[in-house]
Amino acid sequence: MAEKKTAAQTPSYEAAREELVEVVRTLEAGGTTLEESLALWERGERLATICQDWLDGARARLDAAIEADEA
Repeated sequence: MAEKKTAAQTPSYEAAREELVEVVRTLEAGGTTLEESLALWERGERLATICQDWLDGARARLDAAIEADEA
């Protein structure tokens, strides 16, 4: 059964970004096995999606606030 993500499971933008930076540093440094590198890559992709979702949400809120001011 697929697990649903809750707000408690989704890190903040800042936390996701910080972890993503560490994932990239680790990958760039090398020295990991192929399996470790793949796991890091997959985690990085998930973190990048979380960050993008936060940014998209922020943009939508800003757009809504601007539209409300113009109305």
